[in-house]
Formats: sequence, structure tokens, C-alpha cells
Amino acid sequence: MTINMGQHHVIPSDLEAARTLQEAIEVAVKPFFEESEAFAIKMAVEESLVNAIKHGNQMDPSKFVRVEYDVSPEEVQVHITDEGPGFNPEDVPDPTAPENLERPCGRGLLLIRYYMSDVSFRNNGRTIVLTKRRKK
Repeated sequence: MTINMGQHHVIPSDLEAARTLQEAIEVAVKPFFEESEAFAIKMAVEESLVNAIKHGNQMDPSKFVRVEYDVSPEEVQVHITDEGPGFNPEDVPDPTAPENLERPCGRGLLLIRYYMSDVSFRNNGRTIVLTKRRKK
């Protein structure tokens, strides 16, 4: 059984719209994932949407964020694409390095990578692909 197969959404660069969509994804995964896994997905999606709106689209109300997600009993995959200039994730400083401990950048990506099974970037960094596989 697969639910929410191929869901496509376009939201404005608005944090409330992001929160509403994040909650919908959370509801979709809860029937299949343990509570801790659903929480991890929620946190990674939330951080990715905030990054897309704030860093990618620079809070520009004329720009949009596209979100596609598939939920199955085995995994969830979420694609989040902003309309910003893109970035190289390898250029984001390691927030655990001693010289970066007091800098705010990089923590979100660290959390996203921790919470998800796989994280990849496409489209010159404008698209993040989040995959979480269910624990067996």
C-alpha cells in the first residue's frame, strides 16, 4: 500500500505555508514510521523548507518552493526545490569544527544529514532530496 504517491505542491516563500505542508507530510508518514522516525522526518523537512525559503529564495515573496514527496510503508522521499541561485553543499562550513562552534551556519545541514537515511543535492544545490527508510 502506498499513500501520497507523487504529491506535488508549490508554496510561496512563506514560513507559515511551509509549516502547513510540513505538517501534511508528517501526517502522511505517521502510519508507517515509528514516532522517532516520524519526528526525524518532520525535523529534516522543516529545516529544508526553512533553508529553501530563507537562504535559497531570500524570503522573496515573488519566488516559490516546489515540493514533491512519496510515502510508502518502506520509505519516504521528499524533493524540495527553491528558485535561488543554488549553492555547493561542500562549501558549507563544518559546524563541529572548533573554529566554527560559535558560528550559526551549517547546523541545519548537519541535522538533516543526521536525521535522514540519504541526502543529496541536485540542480546546482537548488534541490535537496531527502530519503528516510523505515527501520526493520
